[in-house]
Amino acid sequence: MTATLRVVVPAIALATLLTGCAGSTDATPADESTAAPVAPTEVSTAAPRLAVTHDGGVTVLDASSLEPVAEFDLDGFTRLNAAGDGRHVLISAGSGFRVLDTGAWSEPHGDHSHHYTAAPALADWSFDAEKPGHVVRHADVTTLFADGTGQVQTFDPHRLSEGKPETAIHQTPEAHHGVAVDLADGGMVTTIGNAESRSGVVVLDADRKEVARNEQCPGVHGEAAAADEVLVFGCQDGVLVVRDGVITKIQSPDVYGRIGNQSGSEASPIVLGDYKTDKDAELERPQRVMLVDTVANRLTPVDLGTSYSFRSLGRGPQGEALVLGTDGALHVIDPVTATVTRKIAVVDPWTEPLEWQDPRPTLAVSGAIAYVTEPATGELHAVDLATGAVTATAQLEHTPNEITAAA
Repeated sequence: MTATLRVVVPAIALATLLTGCAGSTDATPADESTAAPVAPTEVSTAAPRLAVTHDGGVTVLDASSLEPVAEFDLDGFTRLNAAGDGRHVLISAGSGFRVLDTGAWSEPHGDHSHHYTAAPALADWSFDAEKPGHVVRHADVTTLFADGTGQVQTFDPHRLSEGKPETAIHQTPEAHHGVAVDLADGGMVTTIGNAESRSGVVVLDADRKEVARNEQCPGVHGEAAAADEVLVFGCQDGVLVVRDGVITKIQSPDVYGRIGNQSGSEASPIVLGDYKTDKDAELERPQRVMLVDTVANRLTPVDLGTSYSFRSLGRGPQGEALVLGTDGALHVIDPVTATVTRKIAVVDPWTEPLEWQDPRPTLAVSGAIAYVTEPATGELHAVDLATGAVTATAQLEHTPNEITAAA
């Protein structure tokens, strides 16, 4: 995968953005291999950034103004995940995970923090992984899963600014489309599967000795962490809940009731999941989501009255569940009462494409701000979750696909 950096200087820019791109005097493309390093600039307030993929590249945006900061040309289809340190983003493509420094970060200093910006940069090294898959950030550790080999790599994301960090390696018995989660006590939970099927999860201690397993989870897919380090893994007929090394199966109300994508919050014991019931559908467009109560071990469906996609799920700062519907609205759900408390109109109505790689409106949440892409118009919208107002809209140069906040 080749990459070229183009530093973008917008016509209207914040002072922090200008200082963050110091050293670039115009919009002339910069040669990544010869550009002189630029020292970071301290700014008065945090200046977080976003990463957005498009056909052929990734753009870094200022999260407040939505103005472009830099653009990287990349070959092939790419996927994005926050690295876990509030600064870096992992790009999944080809034969590994590449590291994108968005160039904005904060450093704690006693009772306050110092904030910095710099020009974004794409590392010239990567975490090698055959068929790079899920990225999980938990307990201050980032865990990478390689679907092609079943290898798990873990590292401290806060060391990324120093170069390639040391990684710990765990090898699952067989390659599969899986996921792994590092635990606060040094343990780990990984999925069980092979190239033909996936059946459940196994809990390992800090020495990687098996503590528990459950293989009553056909098609296990995805994970989410709830309050008190409780983990949820989706099945074709419910979920597995892992709490303190004990695995509990919660059965779906339907014989085939797939919960394949989940979104959790440390502020809530309830996990949000999608919910599909048509096993034979080429592409099911469900109108219900499922709430997983990890305390009561109960599933509660919520009818939205509109469909959504796997890129529609998110959580707010208070643990509220968020779903971006094909009706164009952001549906805000109280997870305790399982009711839709608010609908925020954001984009025009849309239809989920048949191919999962194709662009569609996508939700990303950072703090109290929800970011929603609108590929049909090439726009990006920022929504204040406290007020429900769309506070900013930006016209992007390229049709957006995936989006993530570094913070």
